[in-house]
Amino acid sequence: MYAEKVLSGMRPTGRLHLGHYHGVLKNWIKLQHEYPCLFFVADWHALTTNYDEPGGIVENAWEMIIDWLAAGVDPSQATLFIQSRVPEHAELHLLLSMMTPLGWLERVPTYKDQQEKLSHKDLTTYGFLGYPLLQAADILIYRADKVPVGEDQVPHIEFTREIARRFNHIFGREPGFEDKAKQAVKKLGSKRAKLYLELRTRFQEKGEADALEQAHALLDEAQSLSHGDKERLFGYLEGGGKMILVEPGVLLTEAARMPGLDGQKMSKSYNNAITLREDPDSVRKKIRTMQTDPQRVRRTDAGDPEKCPVWQFHVIYSDAAVKEWVQSGCRSAGIGCIECKQPVIDAVLKEQEPMHERAQVYIDDPQLVRNIIADGCEKARKLAQETMRDVREAMGLDYS
Repeated sequence: MYAEKVLSGMRPTGRLHLGHYHGVLKNWIKLQHEYPCLFFVADWHALTTNYDEPGGIVENAWEMIIDWLAAGVDPSQATLFIQSRVPEHAELHLLLSMMTPLGWLERVPTYKDQQEKLSHKDLTTYGFLGYPLLQAADILIYRADKVPVGEDQVPHIEFTREIARRFNHIFGREPGFEDKAKQAVKKLGSKRAKLYLELRTRFQEKGEADALEQAHALLDEAQSLSHGDKERLFGYLEGGGKMILVEPGVLLTEAARMPGLDGQKMSKSYNNAITLREDPDSVRKKIRTMQTDPQRVRRTDAGDPEKCPVWQFHVIYSDAAVKEWVQSGCRSAGIGCIECKQPVIDAVLKEQEPMHERAQVYIDDPQLVRNIIADGCEKARKLAQETMRDVREAMGLDYS
């Protein structure tokens, strides 16, 4: 089996805000200590909806990478790279497009949903229709078995699994596969071979998922097998052919609870965001001028925190004692709105302080960022090239 890997990417749409930090980056920072992680700038994906305005993509990409590093993404723990600097993504996307049924792309829920949401844009392009397939290529090229996504992105991962399954089914049937697989079983040694065949039967005849897991573990431990034999035995387990592309699994992430300054979801397009590296004076001003409970016109009016956008910030940033102080003080008019906002201002500034410090290093020496990405692109490309070698060979495009 291929080693565990996590893959995740972000489109370069500009400076990141606190919503990105609480929704994605905090999770990346946790994952980088648990798995080998690949985090990439999805610059080609930015073109699927903004092909007519590509001017800011490069600058946005560099700014976004500094935001990642400022937030605590560690290039010594994770591989950071830019999608378009690894051209194998495009090659795999092209080859997969040859065998992807059109209906599969049209059925992806976000296809019609995005067309309605972005009705002011021309999305009648192949690039937009095909972007779930490009996303699938991004994942499959690294044989990533774990993809952190929110609930709304699960259909994209299921689509990727279907693509991997279809590819393995069509192209994994090498001549004499069954005989080669049986020969590979013998190489396990009599005891392991017997156990492998028992587990295979239990999975194929009774559909026992734990038998499949045990067989995978058995093959992972088998040191004597060549890369090709291992692949054959993984394929033989499930009755298909060689397993060339790995079906990814979902790492479900909690939906970001980060509200914007107006109580809606934080978003640059709503003009209600605080950026990750915002100037402290600007942060103070934005929070001090936030809307509050509309019923609380005068200082002496009692309010309801549940109807106030500031309370949503307290939910994220404040401890139980401060929340209790807000609830009782607001409802009794014991505290004013400016007082209520101060702990939020303090908490946001405290969260951002180390981000400013980490970012400053890269702002002072932009070459450091270039070097991190050059190293990351090189590492990512090596992995991508290994997959493409196997893909070309399976598709009969190996001219070596």
